[in-house]
Amino acid sequence: MYTQERTAMANLVVGGPVAVNSYDNAIVAALVENRPVMLVHAFNGGYLRPVELKEDSHDKGVKLSTALDPATKDAQGHLWHITPAGFFGQRPLYFIESAAGQVSPTPSGAGQAAAGRGDDGVPKPQRRRITVHQEAPKSTADTVQVGLPDKVGDKWRGKNGAPEDTQLWVVTVTPWGGITFVPITHPDAILGFKDYAVTADSEVRLTYNWGGDFTGTVINTFYPRLPNEWDVPYHHVFT
Repeated sequence: MYTQERTAMANLVVGGPVAVNSYDNAIVAALVENRPVMLVHAFNGGYLRPVELKEDSHDKGVKLSTALDPATKDAQGHLWHITPAGFFGQRPLYFIESAAGQVSPTPSGAGQAAAGRGDDGVPKPQRRRITVHQEAPKSTADTVQVGLPDKVGDKWRGKNGAPEDTQLWVVTVTPWGGITFVPITHPDAILGFKDYAVTADSEVRLTYNWGGDFTGTVINTFYPRLPNEWDVPYHHVFT
């Protein structure tokens, strides 16, 4: 529960000049507490999910769904972690990681290195991340995949030898309480949809940021929603 003790977060700035309000539970939970959230589209209320939910799938993309079926819910295919991943200048960077197909590694034995562990000493789970094609957005092929850094295709790996290059995103909070995602490898682009069409089962693409400003456009905006907030209609704001 968010109480008055969290009012200091009202001045938290993430990726741009718009402050995150302390009362917006989902944004704070996603960016500060790394709790899984649904990424609900600003225009039609659909949510992002990996095309393939299995943990051994690394060459499939992301799509927009408008109905939350039991199989997707059971596999946590509707949930994403927005995981901190360092800084780009003054802007924090994040991975967009799927909760579907998450693998919990086996704890290492006594005396072994604790690399990759959290502050509490527990090994961090392996999560598939949204990865951007090197030639996006000019490529007409699929421009995003959901996979581990060492498992995605060659064109979805970083050019500089760091496989994570193509998985780092600047997260920008919009004035209307949504968020947009800009990949650091393609700063003039933004997470959007194939043919700019926001329909059921739309394939997610990296598209040019025609809006031209730090917020992108409505078609590229998502509301992070905690799972218990799924039934709240947000699309009416723009009608």
